[in-house]
Amino acid sequence: MRHLVLVLALLALTGTAAACGKKADLEPPPGQKSDFPRQYPR
Repeated sequence: MRHLVLVLALLALTGTAAACGKKADLEPPPGQKSDFPRQYPR
């Protein structure tokens, strides 16, 4: 029983961690300019 709870907890944590991050295309849509790379003042 204890192992089942541990496995379920690990699966829940793995699922939430896998949902993080940028999944969209890195290129801007057609007709829009990119904001990157930005030039910061020194």
